[in-house]
Amino acid sequence: MNTMTSMFGTHVFNDTVMRERLTKETYQQLRKTIKENQRLNPTVADAVAAAMKDWALEKGATHFTHWFQPMTGITAEKHDSFISPLDDSRVIPEFSGSELVQGEPDASSFPSGGLRTTFEARGYTAWDPTSYAFIKGKTLCIPTAFCSYSGEALDKKTPLLRSMEAINRQALRILKLFGDEEAISVKTTVGPEQEYFLVDKDMFLKRPDLIYTGRTLFGAKPPKGQELDDHYFGTIKTRVARFMDELNQELWKLGVLAKTQHNEVAPAQHEQAPIFTTANIATDHNQLTMELMQRIAKKHGLVCLLHEKPFAGVNGSGKHNNWSISTDTGKNLLEPGDTPHENAQFLLFLCAVIKAVDDYQDLIRIAAASAGNDHRLGANEAPPAIVSIYLGEQLSEILQAIEKGEEYGCREQEIWKVGVHTLPRFPKDATDRNRTSPFAFTGNRFEFRMLGSSDSIACINMMLNTAVAESLCQYADALEDSDDFSETLNQLIRATIKEHKRILFNGNGYGEEWIREAGKRGLLNLKTTPDCLPYYTKEKNIQLFEKHKVLTEKEIYARYEILLDTYSKTLNIEAVTMTDMAKKDLLPAYTAYVRELSDTVIAKKAAVPEADCRYEEELIRTISGLCGCMYQNIRQLEDALMNAEQGKDDELRTAIYYRNIVLPAMNELRITADEIENMMDRKHYPYPGYGKLLFGIL
Repeated sequence: MNTMTSMFGTHVFNDTVMRERLTKETYQQLRKTIKENQRLNPTVADAVAAAMKDWALEKGATHFTHWFQPMTGITAEKHDSFISPLDDSRVIPEFSGSELVQGEPDASSFPSGGLRTTFEARGYTAWDPTSYAFIKGKTLCIPTAFCSYSGEALDKKTPLLRSMEAINRQALRILKLFGDEEAISVKTTVGPEQEYFLVDKDMFLKRPDLIYTGRTLFGAKPPKGQELDDHYFGTIKTRVARFMDELNQELWKLGVLAKTQHNEVAPAQHEQAPIFTTANIATDHNQLTMELMQRIAKKHGLVCLLHEKPFAGVNGSGKHNNWSISTDTGKNLLEPGDTPHENAQFLLFLCAVIKAVDDYQDLIRIAAASAGNDHRLGANEAPPAIVSIYLGEQLSEILQAIEKGEEYGCREQEIWKVGVHTLPRFPKDATDRNRTSPFAFTGNRFEFRMLGSSDSIACINMMLNTAVAESLCQYADALEDSDDFSETLNQLIRATIKEHKRILFNGNGYGEEWIREAGKRGLLNLKTTPDCLPYYTKEKNIQLFEKHKVLTEKEIYARYEILLDTYSKTLNIEAVTMTDMAKKDLLPAYTAYVRELSDTVIAKKAAVPEADCRYEEELIRTISGLCGCMYQNIRQLEDALMNAEQGKDDELRTAIYYRNIVLPAMNELRITADEIENMMDRKHYPYPGYGKLLFGIL
């Protein structure tokens, strides 16, 4: 048997394992629970726990953990051994249904946005049976949701699961109206493309900024960057290939459908992409992927950087969230078919997405908001901060014809030609791709391109699911009350196109003309995180989440405060790291270089009084002046940080202060320091420069 296929899913308590180890009745009850989103029977839980324990022990596991995703954006786990004592001083392995279904980690030290006080420590984790348990190292990991003692969601997964239930309810209403009686459930499916950088570990450890913040806070541009586009899809370096090979193997063991890998645009940048799976499992798998990337990289003497902008002057890293809607019968509801203009069901679901993205463009933007991602959005390497939808020429023409009440003149399928007779001819795709669009239709799904590399995909999928559920709910209400289904359907599609066509844009999202045009259309241009976060608590958004039971008002405000607090703390850490590096490493290095130059001038003139020392004297004069300027920059940044402490009672005000005062002061300090770096003797510069970091992997 092929090694790749034989290892796939070997560390996962998946459907095949459950079918083998559970009784037929228990297996069927569990599958029904998963498929129909039903509550788990305690008897079934005990049987599953016993089988899961035996399987895990055979795989060498000694502990189990409820694996969850708190508001930190990464995962958390508390390990408990399977050991249970007997009266005669021996032990036996035990694992009960109650331990499988519910855990109780301390909730006091996770971000809660005021939902919990420090002394209110109790929190609960609850098994998500729709996401398979897996073994990581010697620990059985059980994917779970995380909530407080009083029931509020303290994690990113619970709202995602709620949103999946919301879109399932509303989509089934629509399908029933179209006569589909076979579909029992509807799920959103996701395939997240993950970009990342790899740098040499030894060089990484010499850069305090990379260690503490994940990005370079100082660094002059090297002679070469990405200008030649020679890294994109280029030959993968041997050391990187070995890393990718091990990463694939570990992901396959965990049932992650790792499919594509390649070099990205920037030097030292790469991408990994999986095959689609359901949104909650895709979220789990993406968290595992990021964790394994960082762990496995170290085994190869590398460090994986997931920051959105680790290096100035070259592309940053994003994450493309490919999103679609499918039934349990395998039908993709965003598949247009050969004649999309005749596919009324497809057109209605397409319109539901268009309406949702226009109505809730603020929420879509919030899903990509972070201090790191602010560095790349709209920087000619990522979509702009303006949310818009790309449909391509064919679909755009179909919608225009519907809006005008005209017949659509079907396009004949073109044949792709390149002018070389030996190459085969094949049908041309109906639409091109638009890499500048934040939300692009790519044949049978939408690709959301705004996410940052380190982001959890739970938030964007929760936002999309809920917003589309609302569109479908409004459509279902109108169609269920209608005496003429076809006429009402046509009216809904036509009205959606007329009212929401402003969100549709097929052109260059990087152009200044689009920014002006978007303003005329009334689209939001929320450039930074403090700009967009206040929209989280708008009344229409609170009503949306509460109506579909995805988030309560209390949970919304908690997330708003956590995101603001994280933004300010991120910039504070970066600013403190900058001043520390500047005072303890950079200025002493610059001063030492000036002293060496001065000693050289003295020695030359002592040996040859008429010696030409203009080079050294000019450098001494210039660097000394810049050092004085840099010292002033450090003082200004320290003053800005000190004043930031005074306004911490108001999270939004603090975040705006960091954006308007602290961040510009950081930029000024960097400009001066990088200018000096370009004049320095390499042996005196205390850190590996950009050239070594970006091109140092052999």
